[in-house]
Amino acid sequence: MITETARLPADERRALTIESVVALAAERNPSEITTTAIAAHMNLTQGALFRHFPTKDAIWEAVIGWVSERLLSRTDRAAQAAASPLAALEAVFMAHIDFVARHPGVPRMMFGELQRAEPTPAKRMAQGLMRRYGERLRVLIEQGQSQGEIEAQVDAVPAAALFIGMVQGLVMQAMLGGKLEGVRNCAPGAFAIYRRGIASASSASCAAAVPHDAAAGSRRDPPDAGKRAR
Repeated sequence: MITETARLPADERRALTIESVVALAAERNPSEITTTAIAAHMNLTQGALFRHFPTKDAIWEAVIGWVSERLLSRTDRAAQAAASPLAALEAVFMAHIDFVARHPGVPRMMFGELQRAEPTPAKRMAQGLMRRYGERLRVLIEQGQSQGEIEAQVDAVPAAALFIGMVQGLVMQAMLGGKLEGVRNCAPGAFAIYRRGIASASSASCAAAVPHDAAAGSRRDPPDAGKRAR
């Protein structure tokens, strides 16, 4: 029997494959996801699946590419909408946290790829994503220093690494607790601690005069359910 999925155009079927892997990764260890499971989730045969991806590694590479495109575009939009570099760092942090809360399979995939011993294409893409993300943070931190928002003696590179580590730590703790969506609850307080560590004295005094909830607001992007990767 020909399924609805089988009738989809090739690009849409590839996008659906990526979304299926992300969904499956939210439920099980990504290393245990087989092409049989992916095909079953899509109501396809393995043969139909391999018409679009020659190997399982090619599927994983496409998934990490999807993560990279979606995460960077979302955090870039958040930063561009902010009024200052320090506000942009907070917006990026909240957008990142919201992204992983919406897609709980993503951190599992990223952690899994980065821990692999062999240099697979997907691992190289994951490493590239981390480098580009860190570079964006470094630029924002240096902009904040040039505008007097961030202390001049702050080293931008380890400060960016600490930012990333803070996201990873919150996500890991939420995963251990079995409720990744709860990561949103800890994010504002965690960033407030980070902000106090890097902000200049004048910036910190201004922040103290404004209630955190009013300053931060709600930065969640609209759901992207139903969107297809390009």
